[in-house]
Amino acid sequence: MSSNKKYWKSVEELDENSSIVEALKNNEFVEEIPTDEFLGNNDALSSSSTSRRDFLKYVGFSTAAATLAACEGPVHKSIPYVLQPEQIIPGVADYYATSVFDGFDFANLLVKTREGRPIKIDNNTIAGAKFAANARIHASILSLYDSMRLKEPKIGGKNSTWSAVDSAIKASIADATAKGGQVILLTNTLASPSTEELIAQFIGKNPNAKHVVYDAVSSSEALDAFETVFGERALVDYDFSKASLIVSVGADFLGDWQGGGYDSGYAQGRIPKNGKMSRHFQLESNMTLSGAAADKRFAMSTANQKQALVLIYNIITGSSAAVNLDGKFKVEVTKAAQQLKAAGSKGVLVSGIQDKNAQLLVLAINQVLASEAFTTSGARQIRKGSNEKITQLINDMKAGSVHTLIMSGVNPVYTLADSKTFVEALKKVKTSVTFSLKEDETASLATIAAPAPHYLESWGDLSLTKGSYSITQPTIRPLFNTKQFQEVLMSLNGIGGTYYDFVKANGSTIVAGSTWNKVLHDGVYVGAVSSVSGGSADYSAAANALAQSKPAQSFELVLYTKTGLGDGQQANNPWLQELPDPITRVSWDNYVTVSNADAKKLGLSNEIVANGGLNGSYATITTADGLKLENVPVIVQPGQAVGTVGLALGYGRKAALKEEMQVGLNAYSLYKGFNDVQSISLVKADGEHEFACVQGQKTLMGRGDIIKETTLEIFNTKDAEFWNEQPMVSLDHKEVAATSVDLWGSFDRSTGHHFNLSIDLNACTGCGACVIACHAENNVPVVGKAEVRRSRDMHWLRIDRYYSSESTFAGDNERKENIAGLSSSLSTFNEMEKAGDNPQVSFQPVMCQHCNHAPCETVCPVAATSHGRQGQNQMAYNRCVGTRYCANNCPYKVRRFNWFLYNKNSEFDYHMNDDLGRMVLNPDVNVRSRGVMEKCSMCIQMTQATILNAKREGRIIVDGEFQTACSNACSTGAMKFGDVNDKEAEVTKLAADERMYHLLEHVGTKPNVIYHVKVRNT
Repeated sequence: MSSNKKYWKSVEELDENSSIVEALKNNEFVEEIPTDEFLGNNDALSSSSTSRRDFLKYVGFSTAAATLAACEGPVHKSIPYVLQPEQIIPGVADYYATSVFDGFDFANLLVKTREGRPIKIDNNTIAGAKFAANARIHASILSLYDSMRLKEPKIGGKNSTWSAVDSAIKASIADATAKGGQVILLTNTLASPSTEELIAQFIGKNPNAKHVVYDAVSSSEALDAFETVFGERALVDYDFSKASLIVSVGADFLGDWQGGGYDSGYAQGRIPKNGKMSRHFQLESNMTLSGAAADKRFAMSTANQKQALVLIYNIITGSSAAVNLDGKFKVEVTKAAQQLKAAGSKGVLVSGIQDKNAQLLVLAINQVLASEAFTTSGARQIRKGSNEKITQLINDMKAGSVHTLIMSGVNPVYTLADSKTFVEALKKVKTSVTFSLKEDETASLATIAAPAPHYLESWGDLSLTKGSYSITQPTIRPLFNTKQFQEVLMSLNGIGGTYYDFVKANGSTIVAGSTWNKVLHDGVYVGAVSSVSGGSADYSAAANALAQSKPAQSFELVLYTKTGLGDGQQANNPWLQELPDPITRVSWDNYVTVSNADAKKLGLSNEIVANGGLNGSYATITTADGLKLENVPVIVQPGQAVGTVGLALGYGRKAALKEEMQVGLNAYSLYKGFNDVQSISLVKADGEHEFACVQGQKTLMGRGDIIKETTLEIFNTKDAEFWNEQPMVSLDHKEVAATSVDLWGSFDRSTGHHFNLSIDLNACTGCGACVIACHAENNVPVVGKAEVRRSRDMHWLRIDRYYSSESTFAGDNERKENIAGLSSSLSTFNEMEKAGDNPQVSFQPVMCQHCNHAPCETVCPVAATSHGRQGQNQMAYNRCVGTRYCANNCPYKVRRFNWFLYNKNSEFDYHMNDDLGRMVLNPDVNVRSRGVMEKCSMCIQMTQATILNAKREGRIIVDGEFQTACSNACSTGAMKFGDVNDKEAEVTKLAADERMYHLLEHVGTKPNVIYHVKVRNT
């Protein structure tokens, strides 16, 4: 029987005159819900006349109305275009070619904007654009929206105006001229023809003015050597693609050595083609990206590296300088030198030793080899700093002879080792001006703090290498009341017009044969490149002087820059703070790295605690002159040379940083004499440090199926079945290939697109650019140190790092195969969990594998995860109820759970917690909420946009158009994305390559991500 009973929530509702109940009703519902129309009608609700469909319609209506009325969400008002800009189509991205150089990092870029808002950085791949973005440059898009930026000019710490700033600077320069005081322009390396022209004009108008170039991380010795031999202050731009044998002595050329950017050329020679690939020897103290990629790595102190360099010089040139190299290294270094000599013009030697004599030997060796990879044409102009001149400047400031100091792009109060002396000297300068993005350590002490625009708000030009020319153009109007350093120089020089006009006029003389509009469109221009004139030096004297080098009495501290923070300019960038270091896999920290042997001697240790976090000892560093750095966290680092320790620069900043980003210690305080190698003592300190380390989290078992490696000799002499063994399973008591067995029926996927992502382990250097690009494209949240420590990081893409237990992975496999019995198995595997003293290293990017037979899809109770026609494993966030069954059932550990709401949540005070930071969000990708699973989508928004663009233009999609954020960011070509239904596509050929394999192939998931066996040329 149908019923027309009415129900009440409270007794008060029975009182028809209750005003409170009536008010609550009115507040709850915007309008009366007409339930009486159907609930009060017996006939309408009788079983014979009311269908299930009608009932659900009524219930659905009343529920929806009540829900809408009760939730009353905040109203967000949109302001429409009154006059829509012609260049902007809502929902369609625009791209601008630009270039960046901040004094440390540089690249040629394409900037993606949405409705006038820059949201993503891509690499400019046009001919002539040779420098790709690293992780820091990809993250610099977020630094544009840093809420801690300097927003107004300040004089004496109080807000002021630009007219007052201009007047104050002009008055100070006039006063300096009248009193005979010096006017100093202190800048980072500029590499900008127009800026250098403005400075030249300024000095011409002011004879008492000087320009001093200061690089926070010095390359002065290499510059001095190059200048001695070739007469110019520049650096060699090596082309590693032309080298079949590479010897590196302390140069992390896959990291930040000479500014980086060498990985693309290096990777070209590392992929085996026609049975050949380049060979790489690395001599170094710290474990670096270059050491991780090397075929043979020698862990040795810098003192030993200097002796090794002299030995190599002797063998290559036939000289006989005295060498005092440890015997355990001498034999191996001699072999490497002999192979280098045999390689001739196909060999190259590089060195990062901060010693002019060492750098002179590098030039001599490569000249004798006639190395094709060593070319003086197109020399790099990205470092020009002089240690001697910055030291002289500080002495002049102390003497009171500097009247006006105008700084741009530098922060000496933070980066100088003896910053206290600089601060005291700064007090003797009558007027100090600093152009800075933030009110940093130096800006807060300067007389005038002038807010500079971000490079994405600026005009400019660059000549990163001799003969090249590129444009920096704004992609958004300035967010704050900022002014470029160059605009002020124009005012001081009495030049009218805008800086854009000056750049255009100055650049027109450089880009002869092209048009300004074409250069602006392309972003780059390549003119005629001429080699610098050859020269010579007293190389024998340099070798003899270098051979006199003595080892450190206690420990040798080697300072370096980390992949995440570099020189520390972007310390307030949460993407970079949370990026795990590729070697240690630690984020949100810097630390001293110590070898296992030294750690045991000093009682230092690391351990994984109950919650999965990594803890470590503290140590105190004391320099030879008594300076102490206390409570430095310790990481026991496999591959660290015995007797040496490493420490990263760029941390320990406090000024103009959010509290969460004020992490680590300032290692610049140990950077005495701009020398990255210091003699120190190291002792254990009390306490235990908590690290945010992801290495022990989300691990995959059965490494043999995950990292596949072989040697070039085996690769060339054995069939693929031997070095790329296919997993076998038992079927009907017979051993058959795992790929031939299926639990599910396969679908016909030959129609339409079917996407695959190929990852070549030979080309991957672990640089992390793909991780940051994925963050930017897919609105991946930052969770902070405490959550990372709890294994709750949200990275959709991780780069796993593997060490060998023996000296090689082959040795690991041999040891594993010789296990006999259960007790032997337990003890051996336990020992193999510890990395060797000088292990081989492999990097492996891992993201959702987009399995065609996905185990996550079968266990989701609400069908939130399903498989798309084009091969992507899709997530319907609105359906997800957070059971996490899919994460439990994923053998690749790639799914992430939103434990919290990271957007607009003061508990996570990063970019998503303020209006300015949220401007970086990609509107094409949903910002996920608490309780939802998420993971790599294979950038479905990008693939669909490509399909729709081609459909609108009425054309077929060509190979290379389909991209993901990670494949776009990969400068080495390790990641290739495409449609395997296109038989001519590169990814189709890679899928058929004999080096191809899938992760955990025996599980039968049939992934759409493919890997290629790593080949070592040992």
